[in-house]
Amino acid sequence: MYLAKKYEKGPILISEISETQHIPKKFLEAILLDLRNAGILNSKKGKGGGYYLIKSPSEVNLADVVRLFEGAIALLPCVTHRFYEPCAECQDEFSCGVRDVFMEIRNETVEILKRSTLEDVIHREEELLKLEHPQ
Repeated sequence: MYLAKKYEKGPILISEISETQHIPKKFLEAILLDLRNAGILNSKKGKGGGYYLIKSPSEVNLADVVRLFEGAIALLPCVTHRFYEPCAECQDEFSCGVRDVFMEIRNETVEILKRSTLEDVIHREEELLKLEHPQ
């Protein structure tokens, strides 16, 4: 989110992100590397170097970010797309009412995350701050 808010301001040093966001530097380095490998961020070395978003915040959806760090979005392994596993206690997953409900939950969650972008989160934060601190 910090890099999304600093979009088009040039590369941001890891130390700046770490200090302002109170994230341990080693932990942050791993996160930034994962985001770079996923094609969400890029980095520049040397003077004026750091990390920056490759795409605009309006082009980065939350589904991609959540899947990168959390894996499956579904609450049950039998309803995931990329991480499918049958449930051990299920006798017939095609007629399982529980699976059907959790499939619906997964589908709705994925749709919400796909249409929600980093830019949307920034706007929501701004709106929530206005509600908390009306002028």
